[in-house]
Amino acid sequence: MERLVMVAYRPKPGERMALADLVRRHHACLDAEGLVSPRKPVAMTARDGTIIEIFGWKSAQAIDAAHANPAVQELWQQFAQVCDYVPVADVAEAHAMFSEFTPLP
Repeated sequence: MERLVMVAYRPKPGERMALADLVRRHHACLDAEGLVSPRKPVAMTARDGTIIEIFGWKSAQAIDAAHANPAVQELWQQFAQVCDYVPVADVAEAHAMFSEFTPLP
């Protein structure tokens, strides 16, 4: 069963553009490894520069498989160099009734 996830990436100083590039490549990497659903991902930026990505894993097993997949692990290591993962609840917009973000181009 598909698992929808929402993840927030807070760029490290000076790494916003590198992070945006990684987010743009993320879903394609997961798709190439057969791990995500055909649902189109959504990526957006909060006022503080945090990037939020929403996408669908094929299943809970696909999530587990990603943690043992060399291509995914390599990409995630690049993420770790340019951002910190934060709970979506730590993004100010998440506290609004209707949370508004800027689409990631």
